[in-house]
Amino acid sequence: MNTHRTGRVSVTTQAVKRDPKDPKNRVVITGMGVCSVFGNDPEVFYEKLLAGVSGIDHITRFDASEFPTNFGGQIKDFDNEGLVDKKNARRYDDCLSYTMVASKKALRMAGIEKEANPEGYEKLDKTRTGVLKRAIKKITPFFIPYAITNMGGALVAIDQGLMGPNYSISTACATANYAFVAAANHIRNGDVDVMLAGGSEAPIIPVGLGGFVACRALSTRCDEPQRASRPWDQNRDGFVMGEGAGVLVMESLEHAQKRGATILAEYLGGGLTCDAHHMTDPHPDGLGVSTCIELALKDGGIDRDAVNYINAHATSTLVGDKAEIKAIKKVFTGGLNGVKINGTKSMIGHCLGAAAGVEAIATIQAIRTGMVHPTINHETPIEEVAGIDVCANVKSTHDITVGISNSFGFGGHNSVVAFAPFKE
Repeated sequence: MNTHRTGRVSVTTQAVKRDPKDPKNRVVITGMGVCSVFGNDPEVFYEKLLAGVSGIDHITRFDASEFPTNFGGQIKDFDNEGLVDKKNARRYDDCLSYTMVASKKALRMAGIEKEANPEGYEKLDKTRTGVLKRAIKKITPFFIPYAITNMGGALVAIDQGLMGPNYSISTACATANYAFVAAANHIRNGDVDVMLAGGSEAPIIPVGLGGFVACRALSTRCDEPQRASRPWDQNRDGFVMGEGAGVLVMESLEHAQKRGATILAEYLGGGLTCDAHHMTDPHPDGLGVSTCIELALKDGGIDRDAVNYINAHATSTLVGDKAEIKAIKKVFTGGLNGVKINGTKSMIGHCLGAAAGVEAIATIQAIRTGMVHPTINHETPIEEVAGIDVCANVKSTHDITVGISNSFGFGGHNSVVAFAPFKE
């Protein structure tokens, strides 16, 4: 049993014994919401990824000229699209705004958002709808209420009247995947019909940038920021900070079918582990990650040969990129022929607590479109990826049977979730 703590609450993420054919136990995705450097529309977001566009540029939110790293995947000219009222728009920091906008857009796509679809909203049992979120925020005049990490999910619940399980999880860059796994287990346990789950982060502020500079974790390619994030490239020199939010509406198949919802994809399973190795570095042989992938496959009842797409964590760090590839090879011992692996962070940077949420949306969009986005800036491959299709610089068509999305966080927190096209 794998247990993690959120404040005083212990949340178990042990796989639940279930009949995978029972519609009550199948979990599907019916809505997606994103805030990104490419805007707030999942379709536009993925079109930009397919085009190989870099969203990395010099920071303009504050004067970063004295920092060794002065660039990132900053969201510029953010538009809340009227989804946050004027009073709260003045009060919220960027992270809370991203949380609210991505959450409400996900609910709207699912047809159960209060303002946009009052009829669908009224039919929703609010006591069986919950929110799992993660958010870290910069200081505001509302410091105390907004500083506690559960407030993002709480504000969404207050806005939408959602009375089911509502709590935050904090496992660094793996958090949104942890939220997806926990949400799915709530649904499979019969606790709820619908869960809103994901992550939000707005770290591009002086203390955020300065902290990672002090860790010596960031790329310093200041003269060409668009080329700085380069997973699996010999000339990579650290990750690039990003920001945003990624939120999914997860629902029992039975409930989704009863209300005639459009199903975007199916969530098959997830795995969670800890490296128990180092605060910031992954286990060099990828042991925790390989175990995590295996647990996700086991939870979803997935034959490893069925996996033909991996949205990798791929942060463009010297140690992390190698460890992840080693772990993948350890699991897929029969080889990776026919498997496409790519790195979303090459274009948008590392969105930290939002990374798994945003990259889950990229994975689902790959499944829906049959198109896999490139890993840009991949010019001089490291030897570990020789013979592996890492989608270097060019998008490609790909009929995905099962796609997995990897996200790992400081502290050795590993997470893997698996999605597939929905089939009756």
